[in-house]
Amino acid sequence: MTTDVAPKTAAHPRTRGLVAVFAVTQTIGYGVLFYTFSVLLTPMTASLSASRFEITIALTISVMAAAASAIPVGRWLDARGGRALMTTGSILGAAAVAAWSQVTALWQLYAVFAVIGLASAMSLYEAAFAVLIAVSAPERRATAMLAVTIVAGFASSIFFPLTGWLASTWNWRTALLVLAGLLALTAVPGHFLAVPAARPARQHATSVGDVRRALTDRGFWLLAASFVTHSAAVAAIGVLLVSYLAEAGHAATLAASLAGLLGILSVTGRLTTTALARRFGMPAVTAAIFAVQAAGLAMLPFFATSVAGAAACVVAFGLGFGVATIARPTILADRYGPARYATIAGTMALPMTIAKALAPLGAALLAADAFIWISAVVCLAAAGLLAVVGHRSGSHQ
Repeated sequence: MTTDVAPKTAAHPRTRGLVAVFAVTQTIGYGVLFYTFSVLLTPMTASLSASRFEITIALTISVMAAAASAIPVGRWLDARGGRALMTTGSILGAAAVAAWSQVTALWQLYAVFAVIGLASAMSLYEAAFAVLIAVSAPERRATAMLAVTIVAGFASSIFFPLTGWLASTWNWRTALLVLAGLLALTAVPGHFLAVPAARPARQHATSVGDVRRALTDRGFWLLAASFVTHSAAVAAIGVLLVSYLAEAGHAATLAASLAGLLGILSVTGRLTTTALARRFGMPAVTAAIFAVQAAGLAMLPFFATSVAGAAACVVAFGLGFGVATIARPTILADRYGPARYATIAGTMALPMTIAKALAPLGAALLAADAFIWISAVVCLAAAGLLAVVGHRSGSHQ
């Protein structure tokens, strides 16, 4: 059953400008609030006289804080729009990064990263996509989100070397102050000036009963199971692939280069998915790509020792590496309408974010080939669940 609980909205006159602003603010936001951490892990360990494990707990706290904020943030976006929330989140993020530069104890680092997690929930993809879905015509939603994610997909390519250069030129604390200033100077005015102050008026007529209707729809929980399990597999592979390839006998540099294909292929996968979805529908295309990922992972243990074989398997998996980022909001908005999208998406984002945080830890406890095969089964299950939803939706249209 396809549930369409809201009227279609016309494109907002400032949608193109909003996409351009989000392309910049999401790139800088992810670069500063997320990717900076791994570059500064080693100098922070020495400066705070702490172990890598103790420092890394801060990132887990940030992820869990973002998860805990997902539903309240979604409700705010549905009720009041995005300008105040995203602007405040950007201010919080910049202030937290500045405070991060001054920490001298682990408890201070953990407190700062709890705020960074909250700021991320308020100002990064989940919030940005909710705003785009609210102001975009249905036929333009996927294209708008694609444009943002293509640019923001280069955040790591930009901020890994930039952060390293800043830290080597000065030190990690000064680097963070510079990055906090960059975030404040771009995201705060960008979100304040470009994000609409309120949702389109026609969407306010839809009641909170739409959320209840979505959450009692069996299809919603099939979608949730698909994206949560897929998120767990992607998170585990993203963290452990380099070490797996190194254990298979590849030099560290080559293993890292092969794993680095995932970022490049994520853009290819998003472009391919958006193009094919216009003809075959987003659920069917996404399910097919998840299945291709499963096949690539299933073959990896047999071909991991060969450079060409490992590269082929990584390419197959990499095509779906970033697909869920645009597929999930598109499917949810098409199925349930834009009026209460943020609350519905936030409900699904909560278990997804927890899965992303915990899956790599669980995978690290398994034998190398076992975690690869389990991830393959998980991707195949995600594809099957999504195919069921797509088939049922299509049969009732």
